[in-house]
Order: sequence, then structure tokens, then C-alpha cells
Amino acid sequence: MKQFRKLTQTKLAQGLSAIAAATTLSFSMSISAAELEKDSLKFGFIKLTDMAPLAVAFEKGYFDEEGLSVQLEAQANWKVLLDRVVSGELDGAHMLATLPFGTAIGYGTKADIVSAFTLTLNGDAITVSNDVWKQMKPQIPMEGGKPVHPIKADTLKPVLEKYKAAGKPFNMAMTFPVGTHNMKLRYWLAAGGINPGYYAPPEDTSGQINAEAMLSVTPPPQMPATMDSGTIVGYCVGEPWNQQAVFKGIGVPVISDYELMKNSAEKIFGVTKEWADKNPKTHVAVIKALIRASMWLDAENNKNRNEGVEMLSQKQYVGADYEVLANSMNGTFEYEKGDKRSLPDFNVFFRHNGSYPYYSDAVWSLTQMRRWGQINEAKPDSWYMDIAKKVYRPDVYMAAAKALIAEGKAKAGDFPADNETGFKAPSGDFIDGVVFDGTKPNEYLSKFTIGLKGNQKVVGGKIVE
Repeated sequence: MKQFRKLTQTKLAQGLSAIAAATTLSFSMSISAAELEKDSLKFGFIKLTDMAPLAVAFEKGYFDEEGLSVQLEAQANWKVLLDRVVSGELDGAHMLATLPFGTAIGYGTKADIVSAFTLTLNGDAITVSNDVWKQMKPQIPMEGGKPVHPIKADTLKPVLEKYKAAGKPFNMAMTFPVGTHNMKLRYWLAAGGINPGYYAPPEDTSGQINAEAMLSVTPPPQMPATMDSGTIVGYCVGEPWNQQAVFKGIGVPVISDYELMKNSAEKIFGVTKEWADKNPKTHVAVIKALIRASMWLDAENNKNRNEGVEMLSQKQYVGADYEVLANSMNGTFEYEKGDKRSLPDFNVFFRHNGSYPYYSDAVWSLTQMRRWGQINEAKPDSWYMDIAKKVYRPDVYMAAAKALIAEGKAKAGDFPADNETGFKAPSGDFIDGVVFDGTKPNEYLSKFTIGLKGNQKVVGGKIVE
């Protein structure tokens, strides 16, 4: 297995015959030798299982085969990672799927980030402390001596009432204000009738206006220790930090995001628009390597996952114990200690067109930012479409896919058809059964009891029309 170091190798021997600059990319089925605009690259990531396609592309030599000399570098937190991509210190990075939309609207950091690749679907869970779990259990239906899943947040309400009566805040953690973990934790709480709070930027960016549960930021690897110390009583994060709580005996994952909202986009690979415009051939080469890595991870019913777990257990990647990583990567998930259940799609990297950048996934992210006030003004449906198409680049993805097909490394049936619209069919695969249609974001928002809708906004700590 390779060591963590910068590689030097020959330039790309084969490339695309025609790739236009700027925002439009064309593809020719004839492949000819081409020079990459940039062949020495540095990519950032956070120590989470779902950075796996980057590790695999490096370790299996897929970057090498595209003529790319790649260095992978762990980052302290999502803010540092984002700032380094924007400044150009990193060429690209493993990112929360919702993060580019925060930068698009200027929430926190204003920047133009684009993504041509979804690194993973699913992969998160919500974990609570042992004490909170003990108090939740009496409200949870049991079958065969085990809790019935999925567990809804209404089972948490009596616990919150006890905290409120005692004058104690109910503190939970997520990883980033415009991150997927924040949106998923809020979705779960609200579906159970618990208000997770509102934002009112720029005056109030706490997200705790009218909140019954107080959500704040904690970096992923610090989640278990922060909960163990009593600072927080629960969190939403990616693996392996939920399974770590089980192994350490300090908490219980109550729901996976697959149970919460089936096959949601969790992480993407992001670069700045400026970088993408300057390096179109390099961008396609990177996506080719990542597609191959994702295919490898999901091949033949996950036959390669053990090898992938060995890679991730190395300290330069995730650095968690093999057993902890394997608990979810191999198609199972452990809730209470000993309550290990089959969850084959907990981590999806390629199947179900998992790596394709769907516009509908982008729209969902934006609806949740609107729902909680990060977007504090009403927007027409067309606005959601425009932002989705500004950030997501399926044209780059398909150029990479077609190059792999032409090289015999993939089949046409592995990818969406040429007439793909970028919008998944309407689906009610959410814990509350609310149907999401990516072409009708405002109609979708109108269906929620808790959350902003229509012309509502937060002013002076109150929701006004």
C-alpha cells in the first residue's frame, strides 16, 4: 500500500479530444494525447469514512493513471478546509454536500464553488448519550426485546421537557452551519415536533432563535469526547464517529440518515469555479479517477470494502480502528451495543447513480437553508434551479464517464442516460413521509409544520409574514 506522500509520474498519455474552457464542456469520442493544465494537485479532506473515494483513487493508482500527482491532506475542520480551497492552497476537497450552496448565497463565506461529483450517499447517524437514551427508551416501541427502527424524535420530547423543567439547555452538536449534519439533525428533530431553531442573518447566526434543542458546531473527530465530557448530549455526524461512541460505551446511535432520508447526497468533491475554468482537462481527469474509485468501492456487493477499510484505518486518512470502520462500511450498523443490524446501503459510493451530481439534491439543500432562515427571504422556484445549475456540473461528470467508456473502463449502463434531466422522481422516502419534488421547492416547503414557508422571515426573533 502506498505511503502518504506526493507522487511524481508521467503526464497523461491519453485525454479528451475537445474540452471547451469556461463553463461549457464538449466531448468527442475520439481520444487523443493531451496536456493537462495542472498535474500536481493537493486535495483536502476531513477524517470521515466518506472521504474513501479520494483515498482509493490515490492508493489504487487511479490518479496516477490520469497523469495526476496528488497529495491528500487532512484538515482541522470544515471552515479551514473551505478557506483553503477558496484561497487556492487546496486545489479541491471533500465537502459537505450543502456547503457550496452556503458559499453561493454568501452565508459566512462568499465564494463560487462547483461540483461535478457526489462522493457519497448516506453515511451519517444521530447519536445520543447513554443517559438520554435511557430516558428515550420507555417511549420507543419494542419488538423481540429490541427497539423498533426508525426511531422518531417524538420519543425525545419527554427528555427535553425534563431538561427544560430543570432549567438546563439541551445541547446537541453538528459539524457546520451550512452542512448536511445540521440539516439532517434539524429535519429529524422537526419531524418529531421539536423546534431546532432559526437563523436571521446577518444579525443572528446562532441558529437558536425559538429553539427547543440547542445546536452548535463541533468538529467530527471531537464529537465522542465532547459528549463524554457532558458538554453535549447528542450529535449528528458521519462515520466512524457514531460507531466510535458504541465501541467506547458512551452513547447510542438512534437513527441512520438512510432511515431518515433514503439515499441523500452527503459529500461532494468541490473546486472553485475559477479553478474549474482554468483547468477543464485536469478537472475531467480528476473526476475520472474518482468515478473509478467509487465503482471499486461498490463493486460486486462491496467485495472490496475490507481492503478499503484497511486504507481508511491508516492514520493519514481516518485513523480509526479497523473494527470501528468496518462496522458500517461492510453493510451493517450497530445501534445499542450488540444490536447490530443489516444496513447494506449505509455507505453508497456508486450504485443508484450515487456519484452523479443531481440538481434535485442541490435544490433539497437550498430548501433546508430556506426552511431554517439561512435564506431569510422568499425566493421563486426559478431561483432554486438557477443556483443548483450554477453549482452542480453534470456536464463535467458525463465527459469523464464517456471517456472511461471509450477507454473500456466502464460501460454506458453504469451511468445515467444522455437525456438525464438532473431531477430525481418525486419521493416520500423521508421519516415524516413528506414528498419532495425538486422541481417544486416552494410547494415542498409549504408542507412542513415547523419551518419558514411562503413569504415568512425571521425578524427580531419572531417569524413574520
